[in-house]
Amino acid sequence: MHLARYPRRFIAHLPTPLERLDRLTKELNGPEIWIKRDDCTGLSTGGNKTRKLEFLMAEAELQGADMVMTQGATQSNHARQTAAFAAKLGLDCHILLEDRTGSNNANYNNNGNVLLDHMHGATTEKRPGGGDMNAEMEKVADRFRAEGRNVYTIPGGGSNPTGALGYVNCAFEMLAQFNDRALKVDHIVHATGSAGTQAGLITGLKAMNAQIPLLGIGVRAPKPKQEENVYNLACATAEKLGCAGVVAREDVVANTDYVG
Repeated sequence: MHLARYPRRFIAHLPTPLERLDRLTKELNGPEIWIKRDDCTGLSTGGNKTRKLEFLMAEAELQGADMVMTQGATQSNHARQTAAFAAKLGLDCHILLEDRTGSNNANYNNNGNVLLDHMHGATTEKRPGGGDMNAEMEKVADRFRAEGRNVYTIPGGGSNPTGALGYVNCAFEMLAQFNDRALKVDHIVHATGSAGTQAGLITGLKAMNAQIPLLGIGVRAPKPKQEENVYNLACATAEKLGCAGVVAREDVVANTDYVG
């Protein structure tokens, strides 16, 4: 599979380390545990969204965008990384922040990632929780377009087929690291929310016939909805890559017992 066919802005610090957790493995007295350090991707303290943004922001540039827009929760890591990436490329960035907590705490609403969003030059608007934030973002983008701006919108979490390419690439990266260490991996476990990370990983693993089960630990949606979202995005990602049908419904598994 030739990911070089797709435009990409190489910003992330890759490959990220694969680290054995010796003390946790000993404490649990169970499986040997390794961690993929995607907190080390760089770009304003790092995080998983940087991988997605490499492909998304390249597409924005290709389309001649002078502004990018995205949305997320008040303390969204995705929003912070989008703002940082836009600053590196000299693009304006506008963010819709969803109030999912109802908190009036000044630190929560103004510091942390919100402060970093503004330090990176982004402008922000707030919206109450529970609405269709991607649809609301498109309305705001149309407002800017009416003013003559060329706006590229990025869905929450960077989770569309273009963004998921970042985690197809991560699957390839991990398999190379496993092979270099002669490491037989029985399971990969990760957090799943907006679906792009899990969709990209399962597409890459299945395309490479890795035969490693993938389990997403849900952070928000109920199990049927989460698995449906991931499966639909994985299918769209596989189609974009020219390997439609590589992901079966039973390949997509989420545990949502910890939501709430």
